[in-house]
Amino acid sequence: MTLPSYKARPRRKIIGFAPEILQALEMLALDCGRSVQSLADEAFQDLLGKYHRPTSLKDALRESTRRLPANDDAPPERHGT
Repeated sequence: MTLPSYKARPRRKIIGFAPEILQALEMLALDCGRSVQSLADEAFQDLLGKYHRPTSLKDALRESTRRLPANDDAPPERHGT
């Protein structure tokens, strides 16, 4: 038996918005023909990108290997020549 993917079972959090922000989001959603959830997904994705945070396990593993000096493409320094 396999578990459903993340997209099939999203986790829920309650986030409060100031009334004027929520109204602006709802108007934007109507103008764009999208849901407030879709706009929020895009906004959080952009926020994570701004702070260079991975959004998946694959991205996190890829970033962790880049932080190790052994994975740099720079040639090693020569001493004493």
